[in-house]
Amino acid sequence: MAVGGILMIGLGGLLSLAATVAAIIILIAAFQDEVWKGIVGLLCGFYLLYWAFAEFQSPHKGLLIGLWLGAGIIGNGLVFGGFVASGMMEQMM
Repeated sequence: MAVGGILMIGLGGLLSLAATVAAIIILIAAFQDEVWKGIVGLLCGFYLLYWAFAEFQSPHKGLLIGLWLGAGIIGNGLVFGGFVASGMMEQMM
């Protein structure tokens, strides 16, 4: 069962990496719109989420927002589930 947990951690890490790349693309677009929007988005993720839905203009807007949120949630869930399934969680406690 430990191999399945390690695979879950690896897949979750890849999804989390994809979510991070999408978030950086959105953050760069916020900086290009107005510098203060990029700074606030960097310091407060909720503002970046608002900005992404309300003001972000891109032909790939839905894809980037979906990748950022969906892959982030699923990836972190897989990493946590992989830690539990491989037994690493008991070793850490």
